[in-house]
Amino acid sequence: MAEFKIKPLADRVIVKPKEAEEKTKSGIILPDIAKEKPIEGTIVAVGGGKVTDDGKVIPLTVKVGDTVLYGKYSGTEVKIDEEEYLIMRESDIFGIVQ
Repeated sequence: MAEFKIKPLADRVIVKPKEAEEKTKSGIILPDIAKEKPIEGTIVAVGGGKVTDDGKVIPLTVKVGDTVLYGKYSGTEVKIDEEEYLIMRESDIFGIVQ
């Protein structure tokens, strides 16, 4: 993956959310307002790690390319080159999809 334009700081990551479902399982097309917010996405950039009170850096568990699950309303939405991303702390991530 190419270098991302923004480098998150400390224990923050940038996530590209998975696209919201366009249809229900039964084939009904959903309008934008009815689509569920995605809770899965791909890490596109990671910070340097969490800095403890004594100055030690704890590296992040997630890495670029990981598919992760996060809370429905986690993070801050940002738009970069017309693409939607979320900036969140690693602690907002529930797990890595294997």
